[in-house]
Amino acid sequence: MDSIAAAYLAASGRSAVASAAFVVVGVVLVGALIWAVRLGIRVRGREPAPPRPDEQPRMPAAGPVRESHETREPNEMPRSTDGTRLTPHELRPTGGRAAGDEPDRPRWDSGSSGSFGSGGPGAR
Repeated sequence: MDSIAAAYLAASGRSAVASAAFVVVGVVLVGALIWAVRLGIRVRGREPAPPRPDEQPRMPAAGPVRESHETREPNEMPRSTDGTRLTPHELRPTGGRAAGDEPDRPRWDSGSSGSFGSGGPGAR
């Protein structure tokens, strides 16, 4: 019976140390969280205030800017005269040019979603 009592006392001693360690770690974590929140409040206080209503962006006097659609033609790729490879600074700016005859192509059919694989029956 003495060995069981000794084992019980030894186990309770280890558990008391472990419990004290958990309490110490918990207090340290809570202190670190409180410090982090105070630091965040201090940093937020140094940030500029949000813009006032009179500082907000305004619509242009000519009205809202509309979306424009145009057909573009690519620039031709220049060829080197001596057969060597062209470097980027020898190429023209990319982006192409506006096409002279712009066909009026349909964007999508009315009544359809305009996407592939929408799962609809194709109401036609």
